[in-house]
Amino acid sequence: MTSSGSESFYATIPVFRGFGRLMDPALYSPLPDDWSIGIADVVESTKAIADRRYKAVNMAGASVIAAITNALEGREFPFVFGGDGASFAVSPQDLEAARDALAATAIWVQESLNLVLRVALVPVASVRAQGLDVRVARFAPSPNLSYAMFSGGGLGWAEVAMKRGEFAVLPAPPGTQPDLSGLSCRFEEIPSVRGLILSVLVVPAAGAEPGAFRKLIEDVIALVEKSPQSARPVPPGGPELSWPPKGLDFEARAAQGGPLLMRRVSVLGRTLFVYLIMRFGISVGGFVPQTYVRQVVENSDFRKYDDGLRMILDCTPELENAIEQRLKLAASNGTIRYGLHRQDAAMMTCFTPSALRSDHVHFIDGARGGYASAATALKASAA
Repeated sequence: MTSSGSESFYATIPVFRGFGRLMDPALYSPLPDDWSIGIADVVESTKAIADRRYKAVNMAGASVIAAITNALEGREFPFVFGGDGASFAVSPQDLEAARDALAATAIWVQESLNLVLRVALVPVASVRAQGLDVRVARFAPSPNLSYAMFSGGGLGWAEVAMKRGEFAVLPAPPGTQPDLSGLSCRFEEIPSVRGLILSVLVVPAAGAEPGAFRKLIEDVIALVEKSPQSARPVPPGGPELSWPPKGLDFEARAAQGGPLLMRRVSVLGRTLFVYLIMRFGISVGGFVPQTYVRQVVENSDFRKYDDGLRMILDCTPELENAIEQRLKLAASNGTIRYGLHRQDAAMMTCFTPSALRSDHVHFIDGARGGYASAATALKASAA
């Protein structure tokens, strides 16, 4: 693939609808050899979650995607939100901009959220030298946007390599601020209406037969698809919005310019304006609250695939039991490793570069540990 062809690679991948088709290998295209994978995760996220710092952990993960998107000036690139981190891929033309954004985000997370964000950029060629691959598909949960799905085992290997200290991107100098425009967390927690919010993480076991793993993932998705709204944790009317928002301080810390106190005052005023027009359904300058809320629901990123299945589901006890029994059986057969985490609510972190466009992104995680706690359960099961 030529350099110019490599740069436009992601835009040429056909978008698929229907999450049940997720495991069809024909949907996935190999990343060009000259691309790089970005990996980020919060160090000791388990401890932060034990300290009930759920929102800070999610904000750190989402900040990576916001910073890269803004650094690339809105050019499309594949990414996936993992709760306590994020993964993405960039072309060689965007590599240095992504590196600078990652470094700035790492120091911002340290200084503003009091967390350590480990970040790395791994050449795709290094992944393929291990006999693994990085393939990407584009899933559209709605007509408004698409999310990337990754397969091939490369992301998992890159994350392990990062944790060994390889391919590290060092934090930028203190005080460096990434451009996090559009990143917010204004909505209230989303309580379960069906019974419980279930965080699900399923990965193939070492040496698992690919056909058996694919069948397991398709079985679990089929169980979920039978549930009302596919067990989507975001209600049809959208999450509750209150003022002042509980995420006020995080949004102020993400804003650029001036002392933190002045940024808090600015965010207070901005969020009050938004709250009033949303509360009373007032259309302003082409912004229609009802349309925006519908898109928030449609665009919610509550299930994905990045070398493993991740889902945040609003489950009935029956669905939870059916999923767990199917996973237990597959684990006992040596097909998968999995982690589940149960909680009473979900939460949403939003990336809305423009409220006038329909492609705003809304990341869903469990509100009491979410994906990070499911990952802890998965690691415990393998011990």
